[in-house]
Amino acid sequence: MDFEKLYIGGQWTAGASGQFIEVENPATRQIFARVPAGNEIDVDKAARAAHGALPAWAALPLTERIDLMEKFLAIFKSQENDLIDITIKELGSPYSFTKSAQVEYQYVRTRSYIDLAPKVPLVEKMAYSTTYREPVGVIGCITPWNYPLGQVIQKIVPALLMGNTVILKPSQHTPLSSYYLAEAFEKAGFPKGVFNLVTGRGGEVGNALSSHPLVDMISFTGSTSGGVTVGKKALESVKHISLELGGKSPYVILPAKDHDYTEPIHLCFNSIFLNSGQTCTAFSRLLIPAEEKETIEKQLTEIAKEYTVGSPESHEVKLGPVSSLQQYKKISEYIRKGMDEGARLLLGGLPDSPDKGYYIKPTIFTDVKNDMTIAQDEIFGPVLCVITYRDEDDAISIANDVRYGLNAGVYGPKDKAIAMAHRIQAGNVYINASPRDTAAPFGGYKESGIGREGGIYGMLEFTQQKALFDTGK
Repeated sequence: MDFEKLYIGGQWTAGASGQFIEVENPATRQIFARVPAGNEIDVDKAARAAHGALPAWAALPLTERIDLMEKFLAIFKSQENDLIDITIKELGSPYSFTKSAQVEYQYVRTRSYIDLAPKVPLVEKMAYSTTYREPVGVIGCITPWNYPLGQVIQKIVPALLMGNTVILKPSQHTPLSSYYLAEAFEKAGFPKGVFNLVTGRGGEVGNALSSHPLVDMISFTGSTSGGVTVGKKALESVKHISLELGGKSPYVILPAKDHDYTEPIHLCFNSIFLNSGQTCTAFSRLLIPAEEKETIEKQLTEIAKEYTVGSPESHEVKLGPVSSLQQYKKISEYIRKGMDEGARLLLGGLPDSPDKGYYIKPTIFTDVKNDMTIAQDEIFGPVLCVITYRDEDDAISIANDVRYGLNAGVYGPKDKAIAMAHRIQAGNVYINASPRDTAAPFGGYKESGIGREGGIYGMLEFTQQKALFDTGK
């Protein structure tokens, strides 16, 4: 794979700047690839290509767009080994997690969109009119580094199926897996200009996309501060925006008569520790009943031993490094801040030197107060805050006392858990061990975003409504 080109208008082409961004393996700190540092000239070329391809692509029957996406999916699946290998190298995600969550789950997501596409209500008959949903137009997709395939699939597949054309700007830290997607679209026979790939820094490519007059919508996933910046720029020309932003998600464990909390602890740990805590939906605040504090803390300490840290190449390791030196420093500062604020370390602590990779062990703070910085800020690392509550009303008050509202979980008797879930201000709430549903809408309340991804609701984000008043003579 030649990572030193951009994919614009159906052609692999050199970046206009002639400059490159190096890609580092966070497990070894070795530079092993580089991609073009795209700029406004590249964005302009991509926008013109996408705009030129839009009329024919939007007019293509949905069945034909689905046929092309089926071909894409088949090629995408054939790339599995390459995708696993490149994701381990560019992100540091361990083999087992990379295979299941970073790669194979994206085939499930793509299949879900293909199967749901014919069910999207594109035409609705009303008493005196008919409402149609049409493509928004050229979509600028700006994606983060933590799920380099997943966040891309969540945007480009529904956008394309709904008749839009796309310009993808992947994260500068994990851009390489997107090259395989570009190759798959090319081999599947997608028309030139329908999918375009422009790598580069957010401050250049992202801003250029957000302000380009031929770009009709920005779909952004990243930090809340980044989303605000992108949103402001996009709204200067009144573009459509979809923002999937940060989270500080609560996981509430209700009292258990048998005092066995093994399953909910595993569910919480899988959320906050796998992918080294670099997940926007991570259960980073564990809310436990005060009377069960000692019992649960003992079980937390014991179960945490299963979450081993080491080389992401190992099939046995559960946590690899965090993604970059910047992440390593940021997470380390939050751990130091938690200690300074008076939270008690139950497990983990400040990491070793990053000389041999950006490794941070699972860290658990207890005796955390919800007004502490570590309980309010999105740390985006393997750091769990344990907070006690007095009763269910107190748990709800703590759960909702953050500026985010992306995700949550409640574990306990099902009726009680569902009743509590309805009171939590979050776009998604997991009850007990219920699995994720790809057909469900995904998105947040409050500062966790605008709009939804996933399922039919995620596909509707990439449409706009037109009403025809058509009952007269």
